[in-house]
Amino acid sequence: MNDHRRSRLDRRAFLASGAAASLGLTGAGALAQSGTDTVEIEQEISRTTRRNISSFRSLTWQPYFSDLRNGAILVDMTSRAAHYWNEDGSLYRLYPTSVPLSEDLTRRGRTRVVRKVEGPSWRPTPAMRKRNPEWPEYVAPGPDNPLGSHALYLSWTYYRIHGTHDTRKIGRRSSNGCVGLYNEHIAELFGLAKVGTQVLLI
Repeated sequence: MNDHRRSRLDRRAFLASGAAASLGLTGAGALAQSGTDTVEIEQEISRTTRRNISSFRSLTWQPYFSDLRNGAILVDMTSRAAHYWNEDGSLYRLYPTSVPLSEDLTRRGRTRVVRKVEGPSWRPTPAMRKRNPEWPEYVAPGPDNPLGSHALYLSWTYYRIHGTHDTRKIGRRSSNGCVGLYNEHIAELFGLAKVGTQVLLI
């Protein structure tokens, strides 16, 4: 193998292994050095990225809200992203989200944050229990709780913006109606949002 070819393969292996580590791939896959293994890693990264990453773009608040009183959260179901602006417009945040599994579970429109809970407990809704009778009636705060570390309760019954301990859900259609964020992101949004923050789901 000539030096140019070897250099190209070594660079690809380095880039692929770094990307694999960032995606949580471990073991032989993450440490592969040969051209064949590198291609396999790159294919897995490509599959994971397409499946699990939102299409991100920054937005301005003006097309969606008449003002920023109490701050504003916009959830875009198509791009699977949540946008936050503070009350004076000086702070903007963009977070990847999970969204509902199907259109019949998806609700769109205007609502607001009515309650904030750190370490939320969870009870499945009657509709969830009907679909999944094996689910528990109650889950205490902790690593098994589907609401993650923090939850913003909306004025719509049963709807929340919350965290998740299952990071595979982010960027996917994976919820029963709520909007999920990585725990570190919901913790930040929890600190920024207030009771009364306006929310629009589109």
